[in-house]
Amino acid sequence: MEMISPRVDIAFKKIFGVEENTDLLISLINSIVSEEDQVSEVTLLNPYNAKNFRNDKLSILDIKAKGQHGKRFNIEIQISDDGDYDKRALYYWAKLYTEQLKASEGYGLLSKAIGIHILNFTSILSAPKYHNVFHIKEKETGLHYFKDLELHTIELKKFSANGREELADVVAKVKTSLDMWVAFITRHELLNKDNLPTTMDNPALKKALNVIDEMNFGSEEREFYEDHLKWLRMEESTLKKSEAKGFEAGEQKGRKDEKIEMAKTMLLKGIDIATVTEISKLPKEEIEQLLP
Repeated sequence: MEMISPRVDIAFKKIFGVEENTDLLISLINSIVSEEDQVSEVTLLNPYNAKNFRNDKLSILDIKAKGQHGKRFNIEIQISDDGDYDKRALYYWAKLYTEQLKASEGYGLLSKAIGIHILNFTSILSAPKYHNVFHIKEKETGLHYFKDLELHTIELKKFSANGREELADVVAKVKTSLDMWVAFITRHELLNKDNLPTTMDNPALKKALNVIDEMNFGSEEREFYEDHLKWLRMEESTLKKSEAKGFEAGEQKGRKDEKIEMAKTMLLKGIDIATVTEISKLPKEEIEQLLP
Protein backbone atom coordinates (compact mmCIF):
# COMPACT_ATOMS: atom_id res chain seq x y z
CA MET A 1 0.00 0.00 0.00
CA GLU A 2 1.21 3.49 -0.84
CA MET A 3 2.65 5.45 2.08
CA ILE A 4 0.13 7.89 3.57
CA SER A 5 0.96 11.56 3.03
CA PRO A 6 0.69 14.07 5.89
CA ARG A 7 0.06 16.77 3.26
CA VAL A 8 -3.46 15.41 2.89
CA ASP A 9 -5.63 17.17 5.45
CA ILE A 10 -7.28 14.09 6.96
CA ALA A 11 -3.91 12.40 7.56
CA PHE A 12 -2.48 15.63 8.98
CA LYS A 13 -5.28 15.83 11.52
CA LYS A 14 -5.02 12.15 12.40
CA ILE A 15 -1.35 12.77 13.25
CA PHE A 16 -1.61 16.05 15.16
CA GLY A 17 -5.29 16.26 16.15
CA VAL A 18 -5.79 13.28 18.49
CA GLU A 19 -5.40 13.15 22.26
CA GLU A 20 -2.58 10.60 22.24
CA ASN A 21 -0.48 12.85 20.02
CA THR A 22 -0.83 16.21 21.75
CA ASP A 23 2.94 16.12 22.33
CA LEU A 24 3.37 16.26 18.54
CA LEU A 25 0.95 19.18 18.30
CA ILE A 26 2.80 21.03 21.08
CA SER A 27 6.10 20.49 19.25
CA LEU A 28 4.61 21.75 15.97
CA ILE A 29 3.03 24.84 17.58
CA ASN A 30 6.20 25.74 19.48
CA SER A 31 8.25 25.48 16.28
CA ILE A 32 6.04 28.16 14.72
CA VAL A 33 5.04 30.71 17.35
CA SER A 34 7.18 33.22 19.25
CA GLU A 35 8.74 32.50 22.62
CA GLU A 36 5.97 34.33 24.49
CA ASP A 37 3.32 32.07 22.92
CA GLN A 38 5.03 28.73 23.62
CA VAL A 39 2.82 26.05 25.21
CA SER A 40 3.60 23.18 27.53
CA GLU A 41 0.15 21.62 27.28
CA VAL A 42 -2.85 21.94 24.97
CA THR A 43 -6.51 21.02 25.05
CA LEU A 44 -7.99 19.89 21.75
CA LEU A 45 -11.24 21.74 21.10
CA ASN A 46 -12.23 19.57 18.11
CA PRO A 47 -10.34 16.26 18.37
CA TYR A 48 -10.29 13.87 15.42
CA ASN A 49 -13.30 11.59 15.38
CA ALA A 50 -13.85 9.12 12.53
CA LYS A 51 -17.60 9.09 13.26
CA ASN A 52 -17.84 12.66 11.99
CA PHE A 53 -17.45 11.39 8.45
CA ARG A 54 -20.93 9.94 8.50
CA ASN A 55 -22.52 13.36 8.93
CA ASP A 56 -20.18 16.26 8.23
CA LYS A 57 -16.84 15.44 6.67
CA LEU A 58 -15.80 19.07 6.42
CA SER A 59 -15.96 19.65 10.17
CA ILE A 60 -12.82 17.73 11.12
CA LEU A 61 -10.16 19.14 8.82
CA ASP A 62 -8.64 21.87 10.99
CA ILE A 63 -7.21 21.53 14.49
CA LYS A 64 -8.44 23.87 17.20
CA ALA A 65 -6.55 23.88 20.48
CA LYS A 66 -6.26 25.93 23.65
CA GLY A 67 -2.96 26.47 25.45
CA GLN A 68 -2.56 26.37 29.22
CA HIS A 69 -2.89 30.17 29.44
CA GLY A 70 -6.03 30.34 27.33
CA LYS A 71 -4.53 31.29 23.97
CA ARG A 72 -6.32 29.72 21.02
CA PHE A 73 -4.70 28.03 18.03
CA ASN A 74 -6.22 27.01 14.72
CA ILE A 75 -3.92 24.83 12.61
CA GLU A 76 -4.95 23.66 9.18
CA ILE A 77 -3.34 22.33 6.06
CA GLN A 78 -4.93 23.50 2.82
CA ILE A 79 -4.59 21.27 -0.22
CA SER A 80 -5.52 23.65 -3.04
CA ASP A 81 -5.78 27.36 -3.74
CA ASP A 82 -9.42 28.41 -3.71
CA GLY A 83 -8.64 31.91 -4.98
CA ASP A 84 -9.88 33.65 -1.83
CA TYR A 85 -7.43 32.20 0.65
CA ASP A 86 -6.64 35.58 2.27
CA LYS A 87 -10.29 36.27 3.09
CA ARG A 88 -10.85 32.70 4.25
CA ALA A 89 -7.86 32.94 6.60
CA LEU A 90 -9.26 36.09 8.23
CA TYR A 91 -12.74 34.58 8.49
CA TYR A 92 -11.54 31.50 10.34
CA TRP A 93 -9.33 33.60 12.59
CA ALA A 94 -12.34 35.78 13.48
CA LYS A 95 -14.40 32.68 14.31
CA LEU A 96 -11.64 31.35 16.53
CA TYR A 97 -11.50 34.67 18.39
CA THR A 98 -15.23 35.28 18.81
CA GLU A 99 -16.16 31.69 19.71
CA GLN A 100 -14.38 32.13 23.02
CA LEU A 101 -17.19 34.21 24.53
CA LYS A 102 -20.49 32.89 25.75
CA ALA A 103 -23.60 35.04 26.03
CA SER A 104 -23.25 37.94 28.53
CA GLU A 105 -19.51 37.40 29.05
CA GLY A 106 -17.20 40.43 28.92
CA TYR A 107 -14.60 41.16 26.25
CA GLY A 108 -11.88 41.02 28.88
CA LEU A 109 -12.10 37.24 28.80
CA LEU A 110 -10.90 37.08 25.19
CA SER A 111 -7.45 35.57 24.72
CA LYS A 112 -5.04 35.87 21.82
CA ALA A 113 -5.99 33.83 18.75
CA ILE A 114 -3.29 32.46 16.44
CA GLY A 115 -4.07 31.08 13.01
CA ILE A 116 -1.54 28.70 11.48
CA HIS A 117 -2.12 27.92 7.82
CA ILE A 118 0.01 25.30 6.10
CA LEU A 119 -0.42 25.72 2.35
CA ASN A 120 0.28 23.22 -0.40
CA PHE A 121 0.48 26.11 -2.84
CA THR A 122 2.29 29.43 -3.13
CA SER A 123 0.02 32.29 -2.09
CA ILE A 124 2.33 35.21 -1.28
CA LEU A 125 4.39 35.64 -4.42
CA SER A 126 6.24 38.72 -3.16
CA ALA A 127 7.59 36.95 -0.04
CA PRO A 128 10.61 34.67 -0.57
CA LYS A 129 10.34 33.07 2.91
CA TYR A 130 8.17 30.01 3.36
CA HIS A 131 7.07 31.13 6.86
CA ASN A 132 5.50 34.56 7.29
CA VAL A 133 3.84 36.12 10.36
CA PHE A 134 1.15 38.79 10.12
CA HIS A 135 -0.07 41.30 12.73
CA ILE A 136 -2.09 44.49 12.74
CA LYS A 137 0.28 47.43 13.17
CA GLU A 138 0.02 51.23 12.97
CA LYS A 139 0.88 52.29 9.43
CA GLU A 140 3.55 54.94 10.13
CA THR A 141 5.08 53.94 13.46
CA GLY A 142 4.70 50.16 13.27
CA LEU A 143 3.06 50.19 16.71
CA HIS A 144 1.76 46.72 17.52
CA TYR A 145 -1.31 47.67 19.54
CA PHE A 146 -3.95 45.05 18.65
CA LYS A 147 -1.90 42.09 19.82
CA ASP A 148 -4.61 39.44 19.84
CA LEU A 149 -4.45 38.96 16.05
CA GLU A 150 -1.72 36.75 14.62
CA LEU A 151 -1.66 34.75 11.41
CA HIS A 152 1.10 32.43 10.22
CA THR A 153 1.44 31.16 6.67
CA ILE A 154 3.68 28.21 5.86
CA GLU A 155 4.01 27.69 2.11
CA LEU A 156 5.35 24.20 1.54
CA LYS A 157 6.33 24.76 -2.09
CA LYS A 158 8.85 27.39 -1.03
CA PHE A 159 10.59 24.83 1.16
CA SER A 160 10.44 21.86 -1.18
CA ALA A 161 9.42 22.47 -4.78
CA ASN A 162 11.55 19.70 -6.25
CA GLY A 163 9.97 16.26 -5.91
CA ARG A 164 13.21 14.62 -7.04
CA GLU A 165 15.44 15.97 -4.30
CA GLU A 166 17.29 13.43 -2.18
CA LEU A 167 17.64 13.11 1.59
CA ALA A 168 20.90 15.08 1.65
CA ASP A 169 19.18 17.99 -0.10
CA VAL A 170 16.39 18.02 2.48
CA VAL A 171 18.75 17.70 5.46
CA ALA A 172 20.83 20.63 4.20
CA LYS A 173 17.77 22.87 4.56
CA VAL A 174 16.91 21.83 8.11
CA LYS A 175 18.19 24.53 10.48
CA THR A 176 15.24 24.93 12.88
CA SER A 177 12.54 22.80 14.45
CA LEU A 178 10.02 24.24 11.99
CA ASP A 179 12.30 23.20 9.11
CA MET A 180 12.23 19.71 10.59
CA TRP A 181 8.42 19.57 10.67
CA VAL A 182 8.09 21.01 7.17
CA ALA A 183 10.60 18.42 5.93
CA PHE A 184 8.39 15.75 7.53
CA ILE A 185 5.24 17.10 5.89
CA THR A 186 6.79 17.49 2.44
CA ARG A 187 9.31 14.63 2.17
CA HIS A 188 8.46 12.15 4.91
CA GLU A 189 9.02 9.25 2.48
CA LEU A 190 12.77 9.99 2.57
CA LEU A 191 12.94 9.71 6.37
CA ASN A 192 13.68 6.50 8.26
CA LYS A 193 12.69 6.74 11.91
CA ASP A 194 15.38 4.19 12.83
CA ASN A 195 18.14 6.06 11.04
CA LEU A 196 17.51 9.80 11.12
CA PRO A 197 20.20 12.38 10.29
CA THR A 198 21.76 14.00 13.38
CA THR A 199 19.99 17.33 12.83
CA MET A 200 16.63 15.56 12.67
CA ASP A 201 17.13 12.96 15.39
CA ASN A 202 14.13 14.13 17.40
CA PRO A 203 11.75 12.01 19.55
CA ALA A 204 8.66 13.84 18.29
CA LEU A 205 9.66 13.33 14.66
CA LYS A 206 10.32 9.63 15.29
CA LYS A 207 6.87 9.29 16.83
CA ALA A 208 5.22 11.11 13.90
CA LEU A 209 6.94 8.78 11.42
CA ASN A 210 5.78 5.81 13.46
CA VAL A 211 2.21 7.16 13.47
CA ILE A 212 2.35 7.41 9.66
CA ASP A 213 3.66 3.83 9.38
CA GLU A 214 0.88 2.44 11.57
CA MET A 215 -1.98 4.66 10.39
CA ASN A 216 -5.09 2.83 9.25
CA PHE A 217 -8.26 4.28 7.76
CA GLY A 218 -11.80 2.96 7.91
CA SER A 219 -13.67 2.66 4.61
CA GLU A 220 -15.22 6.15 4.82
CA GLU A 221 -11.93 7.68 5.93
CA ARG A 222 -10.06 5.90 3.13
CA GLU A 223 -12.52 7.19 0.52
CA PHE A 224 -12.14 10.72 1.84
CA TYR A 225 -8.34 10.43 1.92
CA GLU A 226 -8.18 9.14 -1.65
CA ASP A 227 -10.45 11.95 -2.87
CA HIS A 228 -8.27 14.60 -1.24
CA LEU A 229 -5.08 12.92 -2.45
CA LYS A 230 -6.45 13.29 -5.99
CA TRP A 231 -7.01 17.02 -5.35
CA LEU A 232 -3.43 17.33 -4.13
CA ARG A 233 -2.05 15.59 -7.21
CA MET A 234 -4.25 17.65 -9.51
CA GLU A 235 -2.95 20.83 -7.85
CA GLU A 236 0.65 19.71 -8.35
CA SER A 237 -0.03 18.70 -11.97
CA THR A 238 -1.62 22.08 -12.69
CA LEU A 239 1.35 23.84 -11.11
CA LYS A 240 3.84 21.87 -13.24
CA LYS A 241 1.90 22.68 -16.40
CA SER A 242 1.75 26.34 -15.44
CA GLU A 243 5.50 26.40 -14.76
CA ALA A 244 6.17 24.67 -18.09
CA LYS A 245 4.05 27.21 -19.95
CA GLY A 246 5.82 30.03 -18.15
CA PHE A 247 9.21 28.59 -19.10
CA GLU A 248 8.13 28.17 -22.73
CA ALA A 249 6.78 31.74 -22.81
CA GLY A 250 10.06 32.96 -21.33
CA GLU A 251 12.05 31.10 -23.98
CA GLN A 252 9.90 32.57 -26.74
CA LYS A 253 10.35 36.08 -25.37
CA GLY A 254 14.10 35.50 -25.15
CA ARG A 255 14.27 34.43 -28.79
CA LYS A 256 12.19 37.44 -29.81
CA ASP A 257 14.51 39.78 -27.91
CA GLU A 258 17.53 38.22 -29.64
CA LYS A 259 15.93 38.77 -33.05
CA ILE A 260 15.20 42.41 -32.21
CA GLU A 261 18.80 43.03 -31.11
CA MET A 262 20.09 41.36 -34.26
CA ALA A 263 17.77 43.48 -36.42
CA LYS A 264 18.93 46.68 -34.67
CA THR A 265 22.57 45.79 -35.36
CA MET A 266 21.88 45.07 -39.02
CA LEU A 267 20.00 48.37 -39.47
CA LEU A 268 22.85 50.32 -37.88
CA LYS A 269 25.17 48.75 -40.43
CA GLY A 270 22.95 50.06 -43.25
CA ILE A 271 21.42 46.76 -44.30
CA ASP A 272 18.10 47.31 -46.07
CA ILE A 273 14.77 46.52 -44.40
CA ALA A 274 13.87 43.74 -46.83
CA THR A 275 17.06 41.82 -46.01
CA VAL A 276 16.66 42.38 -42.27
CA THR A 277 13.09 41.10 -42.50
CA GLU A 278 14.14 37.99 -44.36
CA ILE A 279 16.97 37.12 -41.97
CA SER A 280 15.33 38.02 -38.64
CA LYS A 281 11.87 36.69 -39.55
CA LEU A 282 10.38 39.71 -37.80
CA PRO A 283 7.40 41.54 -39.37
CA LYS A 284 8.36 44.47 -41.59
CA GLU A 285 6.27 46.84 -39.43
CA GLU A 286 8.26 45.94 -36.29
CA ILE A 287 11.56 46.45 -38.09
CA GLU A 288 10.48 49.88 -39.35
CA GLN A 289 9.83 50.88 -35.73
CA LEU A 290 13.46 49.98 -34.92
CA LEU A 291 14.92 52.42 -37.43
CA PRO A 292 17.26 54.94 -35.72
